[in-house]
Amino acid sequence: MNKLTKREIMFIGFMLFSMLFGAGNLIFPAYLGHTAGENVWQAILGFIISDAGLAVLAIIAIAKSGSLDTLVNRVNPIFALIFPISIYLAIGPGLAIPRAGSLAYEMGVKPFLPNTMESSPIGLLVYTIVFFSIVFWFTKSPSKLVDRFGKILTPSLLILITIVFIKALFTDLSSFPDATLSYKENPISQGFLDGYQTMDAIGALVYGIVFINLFRNKNITRPALQVKYLTIFGLICGLLLTLCYLIIAYLGASSSLPGEVDNGAIVLSTVLQQLFGQSGSIVLGLIFTLACLSVCIGLITSCAQYFSSIFPKLSYIKASIILCLISGFVANLGLSQILKVSVPILGLMYPIAIALIILGLLHDRLPYNQRSVYVMTIGFVGLFSLVEIINTTFLNGSMSALLSHVPFQPNGFGWVIPGLLGLIIGSFIEKMKVQEEIIEKKAA
Repeated sequence: MNKLTKREIMFIGFMLFSMLFGAGNLIFPAYLGHTAGENVWQAILGFIISDAGLAVLAIIAIAKSGSLDTLVNRVNPIFALIFPISIYLAIGPGLAIPRAGSLAYEMGVKPFLPNTMESSPIGLLVYTIVFFSIVFWFTKSPSKLVDRFGKILTPSLLILITIVFIKALFTDLSSFPDATLSYKENPISQGFLDGYQTMDAIGALVYGIVFINLFRNKNITRPALQVKYLTIFGLICGLLLTLCYLIIAYLGASSSLPGEVDNGAIVLSTVLQQLFGQSGSIVLGLIFTLACLSVCIGLITSCAQYFSSIFPKLSYIKASIILCLISGFVANLGLSQILKVSVPILGLMYPIAIALIILGLLHDRLPYNQRSVYVMTIGFVGLFSLVEIINTTFLNGSMSALLSHVPFQPNGFGWVIPGLLGLIIGSFIEKMKVQEEIIEKKAA
């Protein structure tokens, strides 16, 4: 039986951090810090719980289940096909990868272009060709990811963030402003909802396939040992994410901006210019480029491994090429168009993913851990989330007054009660099945 060394464990934990820490992990906590102001620590606590906390729990849930396929098959074979594909498409070429590629251009290159090229689509086109060529070079050899992430990308990114933080400690920045928007009344719950935007809990679910292949290459076959290692990787990653969020939220809360801002990229750009002057744009560009590059490599790798596993005629290399091409094309639609569709998609998928993670963690402790419990719980959560998305996206909130009567809905967690109701009904159905089987056996 093979085991991992402490050095390997640390580097793989670093790898998981880099695979999760992308552009959204920079801009969302920065905007949260700036908007939450004096309530920044309560808000970032909610953010950390829904991002780093759920990501760690997702890794553990996959470890306990054996794989994402095993977990989703407990619900229904059709769900087991549709939901993973939806996740891989959403965090892959349909949303997360193009968002990262586009943000890397917006923050890493565009500020340095002449005015004549800044508004031209040619710059983004050329950049995405170069960017996704580099991504493909990294992803074509999955067995080398641990070395490339753990020894190069992750340390470089952490060093840059640490330098920024140390500089901030010795710089007289602005005091925290008053909280605004929902951060004034419900900072923790709003921070929790903001954590959805990073998509890390969903990303952690699908990265399981990378670690399954890694264990196979290392000849680590004992399930208990795999669960132990995955838990340690998740905790290392969660600790690094937490430290980075605290730093970025602090920078956001300390930033002094004239007027209102609508995204964290502007917040980070402003605070780094306050810290480093004109060189701040270079530092920010490097941080964004490394973060976006890392997360795209991780996502392309996991998506390519997944699609090549369900389509036998599609090799891993071919899948990687196709994913890079599609992601590059979608990235050229522009960042604003990509971000417009992210909120409704995540609003539908995240509650389902959270419910699935909780069921996976509690599987051995459920009074009746058969299919009905999973079907009813996921079904009720999914139905409520779908109604909520239809209301906000297509009905302009015409059903909001009705939905507000559902407990926790004003704080964004209306799906919790339907989920608990589904759990109870599913358990009752299973109990009835068990009693019927007992009666039939006695009758026989």
